[in-house]
Amino acid sequence: MEVPRIITDRAYSTYESLIEKEVASGAMPKHIAIIMDGNRRYASEVLGAEPMEGHKLGREKLDEVLHWCLDLDIHILTVYAFSTENFNREKDEVDYLMELLEQALYDFADDLEVHKHRVAINVIGDPNMLPKGVIKAMEYARSRTAGYTDNCLNLAIAYSGRQDIANAVRMIAKDAVEGRISVDDIDESTVSKYISTTGLPDPDLVLRTSGEIRISNFLLWQMAYSELYFADVYWPGFRHIDFLRAIRTYQQRTRRFGK
Repeated sequence: MEVPRIITDRAYSTYESLIEKEVASGAMPKHIAIIMDGNRRYASEVLGAEPMEGHKLGREKLDEVLHWCLDLDIHILTVYAFSTENFNREKDEVDYLMELLEQALYDFADDLEVHKHRVAINVIGDPNMLPKGVIKAMEYARSRTAGYTDNCLNLAIAYSGRQDIANAVRMIAKDAVEGRISVDDIDESTVSKYISTTGLPDPDLVLRTSGEIRISNFLLWQMAYSELYFADVYWPGFRHIDFLRAIRTYQQRTRRFGK
């Protein structure tokens, strides 16, 4: 016999409330990084639609997750929005994603909640690979949220972890050649000062949706001691309860940092 939906909805709501209370009483990560994976498969397998519909819903999901972070006093959210490898997709899809990201930057920059919570909007990645419209939107978002230090949303666009490290090495080498730093003084902290997320703490928790168990060239330097969590749900279908479970798992782990 099928269970009436009103009962299942009520049970779900009760369960979600219990987890929410449990999570709220624990130590909260300061910085969460998310590999937002599964938009295309969600569109195909769940909606029976074209990939663009999945990307559109994935963009809307980011709004939700940002607000979930703000509600829990998680101050930094870094998301993998578009990798350098994603440029190898069909031109129509890449063009659509660029338009979606451009509009997203304007939307976040003008969002009243973003300004209420003083969320700085930053973009990490290679701007030389991006169309002028996206670069203009990046500059707009940065200028509109300049000076905010309470919270931060980092969008990794045209980003690669290896590229990030290579860029840092290139800048260090240049400064060493020009005498601004000594080769003998170069250590891990030096690299961290030149990496794209300099000034921010490394992610406490790196979360990937879609069920894939890999990090796909994301924040390779920064996630040296991050806790990893893989959710078996596509990004557009990622629910608040899935987010809470990830946080709870993080809270249940003992972080020793090699000690």
